[in-house]
Amino acid sequence: MSTVINTNIKSLMAANALTVNGRNMRNTMQSLSTGSRINGAADDAAGLSIRENMTSQIRGLNAAVRNANDAISMLQTADGAMEEQTVMMQRMRELGVLAQNDTYSSAQRVAMQDEFDALRTEITRIGSDTEWNNFSILTGSGGDTGVASSFTFQVGANSGQSFSVKIADQSVATGAQFSGLVSSTVASATSAASAVTALDTAIATLAANRSAIGAGINRLTHAADNAANIAQNVTESRSRVTDTDYALATSELARTQIIQQAATAILAQANQQPQMVLSLLK
Repeated sequence: MSTVINTNIKSLMAANALTVNGRNMRNTMQSLSTGSRINGAADDAAGLSIRENMTSQIRGLNAAVRNANDAISMLQTADGAMEEQTVMMQRMRELGVLAQNDTYSSAQRVAMQDEFDALRTEITRIGSDTEWNNFSILTGSGGDTGVASSFTFQVGANSGQSFSVKIADQSVATGAQFSGLVSSTVASATSAASAVTALDTAIATLAANRSAIGAGINRLTHAADNAANIAQNVTESRSRVTDTDYALATSELARTQIIQQAATAILAQANQQPQMVLSLLK
């Protein structure tokens, strides 16, 4: 068996093994300390790409849930305003029915007219002044201009995953449409009957508009629930890709620590072996 001292192959082998094991132990300790199995692209190149794609989807879905909930709040604001308009229209219709009865004098009909006019003015004001996020939502100015505002809600993680809900222009539908139907001086049975007919149409239109809004709220609720469910499941999948398995990692740390101690001992022995040459020189 030959013995050399310039090239200690056994020492080199032990040192290389110690280097590799040290790198593995360092990665394991980093994984344990951060809670993430992938702390850099070199840890798992494919896994890193999968993780980032999933993260984009998760954050997009969470933003979509927020969008849907904000949209629900806006539509509920519009529906609440329309509910108040409906209550006042019902009162106006009641006054119109009462005013058609000849048991009331002209003076009493004028009193009814005063209340009628006040309610009509308030309905118009609500239609003009109801705002959400600093823009009017019942006047057609919040979305597309014209008869109705069209609001588009982004309810998915990707572009194009959206739908629109229209809110009719309530300032036009309720204000200008009653105007002049009841005399501002002496209310007559004929003009009261005309008011009731117009109010029947307006109440039906308002109910239809509220139905469309209610359908939109229900759709947004389901969209938010679905996005939250998808986000939860994608988060669970991402966890399996990137999070540290502590049972596995602690076992790996114990293994690398034992190997490091053993390799250190072997390296010491390999470095001592050339000293045997001195015995040949005695």
